[in-house]
Amino acid sequence: MDTHVVIMAGGIGSRLWPLSTPERPKQFIDILGVGKSLIQLTVERFLPVCSPDRFWVVTSRKYVDLVREQLPAIPADQILAEPEGRNTAPCIAYASWKIAKKYPEANIVVTPADALVLKTAEFAETIRKALAAAEGTDAIVTVGIAPTRPETGYGYIHASEPVRGKVVKVNAFKEKPDLPTAQSYLADGHYFWNAGIFVWNVGTIVRELRAHAPQIAGVMDELEPFFYTGGEEEALSRLFPTCEKVSIDYAVMEKSRNIHVIAEDLGWSDLGSWGSVKGHIVPDADGNAVIGGDVRLFGCKDCFVHTAGEKTVVVEGLEGYIVAESAGRLLICRLSEEQRIKAFSAEKN
Repeated sequence: MDTHVVIMAGGIGSRLWPLSTPERPKQFIDILGVGKSLIQLTVERFLPVCSPDRFWVVTSRKYVDLVREQLPAIPADQILAEPEGRNTAPCIAYASWKIAKKYPEANIVVTPADALVLKTAEFAETIRKALAAAEGTDAIVTVGIAPTRPETGYGYIHASEPVRGKVVKVNAFKEKPDLPTAQSYLADGHYFWNAGIFVWNVGTIVRELRAHAPQIAGVMDELEPFFYTGGEEEALSRLFPTCEKVSIDYAVMEKSRNIHVIAEDLGWSDLGSWGSVKGHIVPDADGNAVIGGDVRLFGCKDCFVHTAGEKTVVVEGLEGYIVAESAGRLLICRLSEEQRIKAFSAEKN
């Protein structure tokens, strides 16, 4: 099987400010203090199913050097640089058309760059099963995560059967629910978190995009003669920004009739907020979690302190707060208000 992995790495991770910034977003940062960035961990978990010369990264032009620095084993011409972000459908289309030109029988896994998976052996086995189901068929297989709580921050997949470890049909995709709806999903058993990981044959996704996103497909057809030539960058600069700005979920997944899901408990998190990061750090007796150097807490409870520098940090008397410091930026914010961090960190007018 000719397996390729496409990593989407163009996001800016604004909810993890000040650690994640537009200059160096979260996928390139060692957020968990484990010595590897999130994109390096992503590559590592796919190595059991794909060789390094079959990895592709789609990112912003301004992050190409970061990708090369952190992932030197990936061929330079497989780091695809978007001139501007147009959401996930054009991102996936660009990678798919380019792969199709050189590897017309390829089977592709598309994944975000910035999620966490703790159960890596189970993850690799799940991806193998998804690839086997997609090979030589028109099936699109998405990876679902068995929910462990009534989470309101994730989208959900409504599966035809409440089973794990087996590829089954998808009934519907659901937007992020309110708490009562999330509780009903958890109780029902047919609903799984949407991890944004997709598996398909390259011919399948090209046909699906032609059927459901013809404007984007038309742009890719114009671009295709320039692939692997000296004119690709100029053509990309001219044509890619004309793509409709739309997610793959809306462009294809919600419209196609041949969507399947394989769900499993994989210890997955999208690490989209400080609270989700805190949940993966072993707390002290007072519920405080710390990543960084010399951090001293006095009378604190249920706080998360993340320091990127080597400074001494002293915190006294806080309960339920985030304290995060990086590159001359400091955030002190209640965990209950973390969804407002993007607004808090916006540039002054």
